[in-house]
Amino acid sequence: MTDRIEIVHVPERHRYELHDGDKRIGMALYRVQDDGAVYAFDHTEVDEGYSGLGLASRLVSFALDDVRSKGARIRPYCPYVRAFLRRHAEYRDLVVDGFVPPEE
Repeated sequence: MTDRIEIVHVPERHRYELHDGDKRIGMALYRVQDDGAVYAFDHTEVDEGYSGLGLASRLVSFALDDVRSKGARIRPYCPYVRAFLRRHAEYRDLVVDGFVPPEE
């Protein structure tokens, strides 16, 4: 099932989306801050029928790789993105210096 999954950036809606064919099955929402230098991630979700397949992790990896390619940084307000960063130290350099995430 996961071989049909596509991840796309939809900048006009400020989100990265997971698609299974024509169906949107998940997304990571962000706000642009500091004149585009920072992406503040607020929420990540994957449809219930697709949970447990590692798709949220693929989505966030894609999003953070894209942010890195733009030379931007992040503020991880989203609990899933914060948890992802705890597991993936290779992305922690993207977090804006001095950012203290809200308590879980």
